[in-house]
Amino acid sequence: MDLSTLAVGDELFTRTYAVDRALLVRYAGASGDFNPIHYNERVAREVGLDGVIAHGMATMGLAAAAVADWAGDPGAVVDYGARFTRPIVVPDPGEVELEVTGKVGALDAAAGTVRVDLTARAAGVTVLAKAQAVVRPR
Repeated sequence: MDLSTLAVGDELFTRTYAVDRALLVRYAGASGDFNPIHYNERVAREVGLDGVIAHGMATMGLAAAAVADWAGDPGAVVDYGARFTRPIVVPDPGEVELEVTGKVGALDAAAGTVRVDLTARAAGVTVLAKAQAVVRPR
């Protein structure tokens, strides 16, 4: 990737991911996060949620995967962070789409990096805020 072809504001990619209960099960197993709000409807509602919610870190991970896919190399992502703004309620049966869009937020020619500003939306609402990744293409 040639940074000289990029400009602040350029849209780089949009990726869409299906988030369903099976994804929650796989993520719980991989992460060890078995909090029942991620699989038990009754418990989720008892604590004031609208239903079972996706793991925040799974949401953040999917957004990071979109950046790594665009970069063509996960090792090119040198920094990444986000804040959780809203949970993703996951229906049963069914799924909800997570749409991740990346735009050029800043370019640093001296460092050879691009800051990718991310928008992550599900069910019509933004679910991550201040989501940014710094990519150093190889």
